[in-house]
Amino acid sequence: MSLAQVHYISAAPGDAEKTAGRFTAVGPGVSQALLAEIEPLVGYALPDGASHRPADAELRSLPQAFTYAALSDGSRLVGRTAPARGEGPAPVRFHAHAVHIPSGVPLPGDRLPVEAWRSPHWVSVTPVGGALPDPLGALPPGPAPVREGLDDFAVSRGPWLAAVLADLRRASEEAAAGGPVVLVERQNADVARWLGLAAVTLPRDSVERLTFTTYTRRPGSSALRVVGALPEDAAAAREAGLRVHVCADRPPVDGTPDMWARTAARVWRSRAPELFQAARELPGDPFAAGPLAVIALCNGVALGPEERAAAAGWAAERPYALDAERIGRLVEALASPGIDDRTGSEFDAVGRLFGALDGRCPASVTAPLAAMLVTEAVRGGNGSLELPRRDAFVGPDGEAIAGVLGPEILTELESGAGGARPVARTVQLLRVARLLGVNGTELLPGVVDRLAPALLAEASEEPGPPAFAPALLELLDEQFDVRTALLGALDRIAPAAPGAVARFLERVALPFTGTQALPHLRMCAEVPGAMTTLGRDRTAVWHRVLRAAGLSPFAEPLVLRTAVGLVWEDRAPTVEEARMLLEAATSDAHRAAGTWARLVDAALGAPADTEDATALAHDLLRAFPQEIGGRERAALQLLDLCRDLRTGAPEPGWAEQVRTLRDRAEPLEPAVQERAFTALVERLLAPDRPGAELYDFVRSDDAELIAAYDRAARAEPTRTRLRTHPAYAADCFTHWTAHPHAGPAWTTTAAALLDEVLRPAVRAMTAEAVAEVEETLGRTGSSGRANAFRDWNRSRALGRLGRRIAGRVRRG
Repeated sequence: MSLAQVHYISAAPGDAEKTAGRFTAVGPGVSQALLAEIEPLVGYALPDGASHRPADAELRSLPQAFTYAALSDGSRLVGRTAPARGEGPAPVRFHAHAVHIPSGVPLPGDRLPVEAWRSPHWVSVTPVGGALPDPLGALPPGPAPVREGLDDFAVSRGPWLAAVLADLRRASEEAAAGGPVVLVERQNADVARWLGLAAVTLPRDSVERLTFTTYTRRPGSSALRVVGALPEDAAAAREAGLRVHVCADRPPVDGTPDMWARTAARVWRSRAPELFQAARELPGDPFAAGPLAVIALCNGVALGPEERAAAAGWAAERPYALDAERIGRLVEALASPGIDDRTGSEFDAVGRLFGALDGRCPASVTAPLAAMLVTEAVRGGNGSLELPRRDAFVGPDGEAIAGVLGPEILTELESGAGGARPVARTVQLLRVARLLGVNGTELLPGVVDRLAPALLAEASEEPGPPAFAPALLELLDEQFDVRTALLGALDRIAPAAPGAVARFLERVALPFTGTQALPHLRMCAEVPGAMTTLGRDRTAVWHRVLRAAGLSPFAEPLVLRTAVGLVWEDRAPTVEEARMLLEAATSDAHRAAGTWARLVDAALGAPADTEDATALAHDLLRAFPQEIGGRERAALQLLDLCRDLRTGAPEPGWAEQVRTLRDRAEPLEPAVQERAFTALVERLLAPDRPGAELYDFVRSDDAELIAAYDRAARAEPTRTRLRTHPAYAADCFTHWTAHPHAGPAWTTTAAALLDEVLRPAVRAMTAEAVAEVEETLGRTGSSGRANAFRDWNRSRALGRLGRRIAGRVRRG
C-alpha cells in the first residue's frame, strides 16, 4: 500500500501577504487542485487567551486538530495539525502532517480513521531540507486501542450520550445536511473519544461517512460533518444555527426522541459496547431500536418502557430471528417483577409477542408473558390487550394466577358501577374470567343487564364502529352463555329504544342467527335494508320490518311498538299511515304496546286541510276512551265536533262547545284550531244555521272566533252566495244588524261586513233580486227591517246607517 504524505506549516512574519501558510512537502499523486482543497482543512487558529510565548508544558496543552475529510475526487485525507515551537518573531507556529488515501483504498490494516488519532507516525516537523517524504506503507494506531477507556468516558458523559449519538447517527447519513454537529469539550482529546464511541456504535459504512475534526475555531464555515470546539466558541456555533452539544457545561434537561440513541446510551452506561456488534447481526434496519433493545435486554441491560416495547414488537415480527436461549432471556427480562413503569403500548407489544411465540415455544417459556398480560388486563384496565389462549394457563400456573385474580374479577363484576364502567372493561373482565376458569354464572344476569344499555350509550358517542367492537365479538364467540344473555337483554331494550338498537347493529354485527327468537333484534337488523329498498314508502317498510319479527302483533303487542318506533322514530305518522296502523292491529294491541299515543300525535299534527283527520279522531276516541285524557282528549273531541259540524247534526250548544274544548285543549295545535274555527264559522254562515247558535256566538264576543267568521264571510263562496241568493242576503242582513248592543268585536265586524261584503253583493244584483231581498225581510222579519234595508241600500254613510237601523228596529 502506498499513501502519499503532505506537510504544511503556518506562515512566518515576512512571508507573502494573505497566506496562512505553505506546503513544505507533498508526496506523489497529490495535485495542485487537491492541495487547494486540503489547505483549509489543515488550518489552525490558537484558542483565545493562549500565551504568545508559551512554555513547553503550555505548548503541549494546546489543542490539536485531528481531521478526517472526504475530497472532491472521492479520495480522503487523514491528518493531524498541532502547535509547534517557532523562532524569532513567531514563537508559536502550527504544523500539519497528513496522508492522502486514494478513492476505494482502505487504511492500512482496514482500520477506521479515528484509530489513527494517537498514531506515533504523526510528526511536528517537516523532513529535513523539505525532502519529498516517502509514501507510507502503514499507519499504525495509537499506543492503546481506540476502545480503551471509552466505557469510563461514556459513563462520565451519560447525560449527553443519547442526544449526541442521535446527532452523530444523523450526521452519518448519506444525504446529511444542515451543517456540522458541534461537540464542545475543554480537551480536544475528548472530542476524539466521542468519535471513538461513534466508531463502536455505528455500522462501518456510517462511520466512514462521518468526516470530522477534533478542533476548530470556525464551526460555521466547516464542510465536515462533526467538529470539535472549545467552550468559548459555543455561542458563535449556536448563532450559526448548528446543533451544539456543550459537554463541558450543565447536563441537558430535554431528552431525545430517538429511541435507538436512547437504547445505545443505556448500553454504553452498562459498559457493554460489544452488544452493538451482536445487534448488527440481527435482521432489520441498523438504526431501529428493536434489535439493539432485544440484545440489551437479553444481556441484562435495563431499558425504559418505550425501548422494551420496541424489543417486544421487533421480536413479535421476527420470532424466527432469535434462538431458544435468547427468547427465554427476552421473556424473562420483559416479565421481570421488578419493572413498575410499564405502559399501554408496552403491554400491547408484549401481547403481540405472546401471540407470535404461542405454539412456537413451550408453554413454560411463554407462561410469564401470559401471566403478565392477564394481570395487566385485570389490574391495569388495558382493554386493548391481545389475551392469551385458554390453554396457556393449564396446570399449576393457571391455578395460581386464577387464585390471585379470580376474587378481584368477581368483586368488580358484582359491583353496581356497571353503568359507569367502560364497555371494554366489562368485556375484558368477562374474557379473563373464562380464560382463568373463574365461575361467574350467578353474576351474569346482572352484568349483562348493565352491559346492554352501556353498549348503546358508548356506541352513540362517535360515528363508525366503536373501539370495543372487536373484543365484544370475540367475547360472544367464546362464551355462549354470555351471548345468549346479552342478546336477550338487548332484545328487551329494543321496544323502548328501537332506533338506538338499530344504529348499534349497523355498527356492530352481532351474531343472532341461532335458535333464539329475538324478534325485536331481528326487526332492528331488518330496517336499514328495508328503507334502502323501499325508500319513502313507510307503510311498506313497516310491513316488512314486522314480518322480520316472526311474530304477530296480536300474539306479542310489543313488536308493534318496535316496528312503529323503527319506522317513525322521530316523527308522527301521517293520518293515512295512522289509520293503516289502527286497522292493522286491534285497539288492545295498540293499548298494550303504547302505540296509541303515536296515533293521537298523527291526528293532532295533521295539516288543517287533511280530510281524514276528523275521522281518525273519532275512531281514536272510541278505541281508547280510558287512555286518552286531558288536553289531547279535548283536542280530539274538537276534531270530532268538526266532523259533526260538516257532515252530521251536532248536539245543540256547539258554538259554546267549540270555545270550551278549545280552552281545555290549550296549548292547542294551530292546525286543529284552524280546522275547528273554520268548521264552526262555515256552519254559522250556512243558510240553515240555528239562530240560537249564532246568538251564543255573537254574545261570546270571542275575538279569535269572530275574526275567523269575518274571514269566512269575506271568502269567495260566501260572496257568491250573497250575490246569487237574495234570501241568503236577506238572512245575513238580518243577523249582521240584529245585535247592535253586542260586544265591540262583533259590532265592528258586523258593520264592516255590511259595508264591505254585503253592499257590493247587493249592488251587483238585479232590481228584481233586490226587491226579493226586501220582500224576504218583510216576510221573515218586520216592515221596519225591510225599511232599514232600503235606507241602508241608499245610504253610503255607515255611521248614519247604523243609527237609523237601530231606531227603526226599536220602533218596529
